Amino acid sequence: MSGSLVLLHLAGAVALLLFATRQVRTGVERAYGDVLRFKLRAILKNPLLAVAAGALLAICLQSATAVALIVGSFAGSGIVGGASGLLAVLGADVGSALVVKLLSFDLEALVPLCLVAGTALFMSTSRRNLLQLGRILIGIGLLILSLRMIGEASEPLRESRILPVVVNYLSADPVTAFLLAAIMTWLFHSSVAAILLLVALASRGLVPAELGIVLVLGANIGGGIIAVMLSRAAPLKARIVPLGNLIMRGTGALIAMVAVVWLKPPLDLLGASAPEQLVHAHIVFNLALAIVGMPLAGLVFNLAERITLMKEPVSAGEELAATELSALSESALDTPNQALANATREVMRICETVEIMLKRIIELYEQTDDEKIKALADLDDRVDRKHAAIKLYLAKVTSRTLTEAEALRCQELIGACVKLEQVGDIIVRNMLVHVKKKFDRGLEFTPEGWLELCAFHASVMANARMAFNVLVSRDQQTASQLVVEKDRLRDLEKVTSQNHFLRLRDGSAKSVETSSIHLDTIRDLKQINSLLASMAYPVLEEQGLLRGSRLKAG
Repeated sequence: MSGSLVLLHLAGAVALLLFATRQVRTGVERAYGDVLRFKLRAILKNPLLAVAAGALLAICLQSATAVALIVGSFAGSGIVGGASGLLAVLGADVGSALVVKLLSFDLEALVPLCLVAGTALFMSTSRRNLLQLGRILIGIGLLILSLRMIGEASEPLRESRILPVVVNYLSADPVTAFLLAAIMTWLFHSSVAAILLLVALASRGLVPAELGIVLVLGANIGGGIIAVMLSRAAPLKARIVPLGNLIMRGTGALIAMVAVVWLKPPLDLLGASAPEQLVHAHIVFNLALAIVGMPLAGLVFNLAERITLMKEPVSAGEELAATELSALSESALDTPNQALANATREVMRICETVEIMLKRIIELYEQTDDEKIKALADLDDRVDRKHAAIKLYLAKVTSRTLTEAEALRCQELIGACVKLEQVGDIIVRNMLVHVKKKFDRGLEFTPEGWLELCAFHASVMANARMAFNVLVSRDQQTASQLVVEKDRLRDLEKVTSQNHFLRLRDGSAKSVETSSIHLDTIRDLKQINSLLASMAYPVLEEQGLLRGSRLKAG
């Protein structure tokens, strides 16, 4: 087999590894992501639990980077302390290392089981959680399969005359090897995938243990760079935790590399074979970093904060000017297709604002202040302004000669605007009132009640994203799923209410105190979900899939 063909096979196997890792993470985030975030947010208030919580979430998401971005946003908004957030990210690095260990076992028997079960679920159900479970199983099956493919694709490299030269050069130049691994990991955007590749090559005898450990340390610093780069567009305070993690990992990796190169510790203590030594070195490094990080997290966070805030934030006026730019060009009115495209862009901006409002309101139930309440009210004012501007613009469009499809699209956009404005009003005029009532009276939900509210809110958030996608894509399958989810949420409301009344019957003091807030919040979220789901009706009506107010069977 020619060298180019070997590299092509290896590239294909690595691509499958990256795709499979993304599938697992996407499935977990879509099915359980919001609930996991809410649980993580509560646990992070205890620094001692932060490391364990970060590790568990990284195992679920198969990504320490995702955890770093989530926790960074929590710390940036003041929901959790900076030191606790940094500890959670260090814990996520440990969890990511444990994922590598788990996947280093011989799991090939799971490939057909995961693929068959996952495909059966994915193809046979419209329920979101089961659908995403199928995606997760398919991703796991493909991930294990990709590792076997990497091993098979790299087998011909044993006979290569060039590879020993490259390996010998990198072994003699650990700094270059270290930097090369960091760059490779950043390009992969996955430290799990990068280290699994190194382990697979080591299992074929292509990478010696000494060089492999240097490469693993480089991959660790590359993993820290990923989160820092992905958080560049986030608010300044949300970038502090990812930067602090990079400082910790980078410093630790450099010290460990110097120790490995100069002190040459006995690697037999890490395992009997090169792959085991690489995996165990990865785990030991991240465990040590988490332990050392516990007393140092506060200092590192303060350093990262000073570095991050050295850059002056954009002024409020400049930020407002940037966000208020309008796509409603008067010059496009004589070209209806272009005008409708402009209106769609503006409606999607309202969608983004409403999604932010919906996300922030549940956070206010847990922790609030007057500034955050005012910010939420300001967002609703923005929705109202954009709604009025879009209605006026579309009224001008309808004065032109339109095709039937253009006229229907115009009505669809107006209807979406009205529903989005109503959602904003429910959040500000209803749910924000519940928030103020809860904090004015010093009330607390029961753990069970709060978890139910978070799960219900997570479902509404997921459906909101589907509704916004339907507005642009007009995808029939997504529109149908959205209506199915509306029915499922109605059933979930009944179950949630029944559970609440059972707690009332059992005499839970917290349930009695927060009863009206709990039930009114569920009712408001259900109403929001109904408004958003109705945005799918024009697509379904166009396809003849609606009968009255119900989705036709089959």
